[in-house]
Amino acid sequence: MHINRRSFFKICAGGMAGTTLSLLGFAPTAALANIREYKLLRAKETRNNCTYCSVGCGMLIYSRGDGAKNAISSIYHIEGDPDHPVSRGSLCPKGAGVLDYIHSEQRLKYPEYRAPGSNEWRRISWEEAFDRIARLMKEDRDANFQQKNAQGVTVNRWPTTGMLCSSAASNETGLLDHKFARALGIVALENQARLCHGPTVSALAPSFGRGAMTNNWNDIKNANVVMIMGGNPAEAHPVGFKWVIEAKTHNKAKVIVVDPRFNRSAAVADIYAPLRAGSDVAFLMGLTNYLLQHDHIQHEYVKHYTNASLIVSEGFSFEAGLFSGYDEATQKYDKSSWHYELDANGAAKRDMTLTHPRCVLNLLKKHASRYTPEMVSRLCGTAKEDFLAICQTIASTSVPDRTATFLYALGWTHHTNGAQIIRTAAIVQLLLGNIGMPGGGINALRGHSNVQGYTDLGLLAQSLPGYLPLPSEKQTTLASYLQQATPVSPLPGQVNYWQNTDKFFVSLMKSFYGDNATAENQWGYDWLPKWDKSYDCLALADMMEQGQFNGFIIQGFNPLAAFPNKNKAFRAFSRLKYMVVIDPLSTETASFWQHHGEFNDVDPAQIQTEVFRLPSSCFAEENGSVANSSRWLQWHWAAAEPPGEALHDGKILGNIFLRLRERYRQEGGAAPEPLLAMSWNYTDPSNPEPEEVARESNGWALTDIYDDSGKLLLKKGQQISSFAELRNDGTTASGCWIYAGSWTQEGNQMARRDNADPSGLGAISGWAWAWPANRRILYNRASADPQGKAWDPQRKLIEWDGKRWQGYDVPDYPLTAAPEKQIGPFIMLPDGMGHLFALDKLADGPFPEHYEPMESPTATNPLHPEQVHSPVVRIFPHDVKTLGKADAFPYVATTYSITELFRHWTKHARLNAIAQPEQFVEIGAELAADKGISAGDSVRVSSQRGYIKAKAVVTKRLRRLTIDGRQVDTIGVPCHWGFEGATQKGFLANTLSPSVGDANSQTPEYKAFLVNVEKV
Repeated sequence: MHINRRSFFKICAGGMAGTTLSLLGFAPTAALANIREYKLLRAKETRNNCTYCSVGCGMLIYSRGDGAKNAISSIYHIEGDPDHPVSRGSLCPKGAGVLDYIHSEQRLKYPEYRAPGSNEWRRISWEEAFDRIARLMKEDRDANFQQKNAQGVTVNRWPTTGMLCSSAASNETGLLDHKFARALGIVALENQARLCHGPTVSALAPSFGRGAMTNNWNDIKNANVVMIMGGNPAEAHPVGFKWVIEAKTHNKAKVIVVDPRFNRSAAVADIYAPLRAGSDVAFLMGLTNYLLQHDHIQHEYVKHYTNASLIVSEGFSFEAGLFSGYDEATQKYDKSSWHYELDANGAAKRDMTLTHPRCVLNLLKKHASRYTPEMVSRLCGTAKEDFLAICQTIASTSVPDRTATFLYALGWTHHTNGAQIIRTAAIVQLLLGNIGMPGGGINALRGHSNVQGYTDLGLLAQSLPGYLPLPSEKQTTLASYLQQATPVSPLPGQVNYWQNTDKFFVSLMKSFYGDNATAENQWGYDWLPKWDKSYDCLALADMMEQGQFNGFIIQGFNPLAAFPNKNKAFRAFSRLKYMVVIDPLSTETASFWQHHGEFNDVDPAQIQTEVFRLPSSCFAEENGSVANSSRWLQWHWAAAEPPGEALHDGKILGNIFLRLRERYRQEGGAAPEPLLAMSWNYTDPSNPEPEEVARESNGWALTDIYDDSGKLLLKKGQQISSFAELRNDGTTASGCWIYAGSWTQEGNQMARRDNADPSGLGAISGWAWAWPANRRILYNRASADPQGKAWDPQRKLIEWDGKRWQGYDVPDYPLTAAPEKQIGPFIMLPDGMGHLFALDKLADGPFPEHYEPMESPTATNPLHPEQVHSPVVRIFPHDVKTLGKADAFPYVATTYSITELFRHWTKHARLNAIAQPEQFVEIGAELAADKGISAGDSVRVSSQRGYIKAKAVVTKRLRRLTIDGRQVDTIGVPCHWGFEGATQKGFLANTLSPSVGDANSQTPEYKAFLVNVEKV
């Protein structure tokens, strides 16, 4: 007798009747009121990390499958890892829906091909895909490879095919990407960092020495003031934001939010102030001026740890919006005057009294003095009283026992002056003495799970792994390259750690080329491609549109949705001969040729690009490491195999690479030597294992290595434990010198799981591994005073014990360097000092300056009306014509992310699509009333470049601001929808944005441009 739970209780209610039924033999076979079996009872548990933002939350993935030979694992449950020291078991709405991403209906399972002019995909085999791709690549390389330039210099570059790399694949895939591209001579090698945090490296490296988050997620709890500007971590990094709440709850920290929109971070802030998108430098320079005018600086720190006392060249000046050395014809600066004044011995002159008129501090005071509270209010639209309240709160951290931390993301990087915005924040933190301190720092909140790692690995047009520069064609020999790449210290006795550039570079060459790299051939220097110009994303789209590019390999990247000016990107891709897309999902880029009505109104018959769509694994299906914002390399494990015929990225690259090599061996062709010389000696060259690539990144000894006394230091084949062991004589190899120590003789340090925090400061040194050298707070020597004692005894990180530096973190300093040696704490900068004055390291000036966005609602600049915009902004001549004016497009638009969706990925996950199914824009209540727009109305938002349609969300979160006497409204444009995915179809938000970029990083402007809005 089969009964359900309800029937069972009915029988029980019958009392004796039920008993009588039993006696007559009508007993139920099983009552369904029994306890349900625990769903994870026979599951396999796998540790992994979230694939979305840079918090790097820990995940526990549960799969069915008993591990038998023919059993296939199937992932069916995911939850947060309670042991993870950052996330502590939490997942945000994106992470909570990741199971739907793994099993998305848009997951690619088979290789597919789109023929020229076709309107459909055709399924093909992997063999057909690999063979055809290799043939197309070889034909283009043979026809366009440049072995020598016009001057007869060996350049070995292939300038007509480019490669865009993922920001969520593992570091091990990233090293394979780099070797694959450079072996072929590809100079147009890029990753997502170009379109997001490029300005972070451009700004932080000249300021402190490294271009990364200075502290870490856990350390935010130590702050007394949290300044959130240029980001919205409560929405974009929700789990990381718990450490802001921790600071607020347990440290009584004041939280400040400055943003064009009253966002979710502002909802829990103590102080919120609006500002106009694109005016951030003015706000921060006003803060700088306030600190200097009111003497709220940490004097001992500024005097001993920054270049405040160094004297600048007499030829340096700033007048009428221009720094000295500007050339109108080239629209570039001659930066020869942006240097220190030197004495007879070639050392920088210094005035420790800080009275010399040309010492850095006094020049900064003069430069910042124009940014009065009134000027800030005029440019930013921020109320003067709100601005001053923020200044006073931040100024309270100029004492040694209080710190402020700055949190930012794309709200600073997505501007034409993004690098200078971040530079201004660096200046503020140096003046306050907050760099190197627990609870201090400039914390760049990276947007993608491994965009930090892909930046570390040099997957950018002019980079090599470990932030080494890719040689230019002007550096004709290894000696000339090393001479220009190795800085000379202007002050005696400084560490100047980049003086070891030759050791890092030669070890990289031995990793790349193995035994083929010898002293006689300059360690293979000529095989590296030499660049002649920038091949950044803006340049790529422009060259494609002009018909100067033929092939594009796109791995885990959606440039149709990410490049500025979607319509230009479409025209660019339509001029290609072939496109290869490697991705787990169906993207708009792969389908750029498909007609999707108004959302992508194109004619496939007119598009002759051959397109290959190759299915790859996702994060849950691969072993490997990813680097979160805190620079933690965390190892994760595969819980299942990729679906259908999908392959790991490394296997796809390996097969194409091997086919190309074999074709060159059999057929010959243009310059086969660099391709054949590249080391690809993996156990299975067609499918390199992540573990062996990780050991290659770390590096090993190529022979027995002895010290000067004959003591054996390293045996041949031994993994090195530190970059200090690297040599310039060809006896060591390392694929990425800053990752040295990540996989030592003791094993995989990235897989460590000790979450102990003995200091209580969040210096959790036993969890995973952080570059460099497992340091958790960069520049931590600056957490101690010039005598070696902690500025704040309650936040003691490291101290001098009379013989060496010791503490809870790995000292970012020579261990036995006594304080009296006066070695600066910023060891990666030649002078050892934090830079208030950036010298010649930025394209647009050694001090920050406010320039209007290229599309400005004011059309003037009160600071210098004769120089409204940046004189060195990155823009191509024909893109100038696509810029709009305020008379036709009177409103400022700014893009951003929302909690439920992540870029253009999570719209493929059903749970997230249900949460945010339809495209919307935010419109301020005043503007909506003026235009007769109500909540839920359909509106058309247009720029000079195109239009989108969306539902209107009418809100008071976007205020009308008064800018230079004129009322200015802002429209908020979330950037998640498109014509692929599980959500309702939508327009790509980048249809609206201009093709203009930051002068230093070439990162495009997505945060301040002009639009109009109309009710549909």
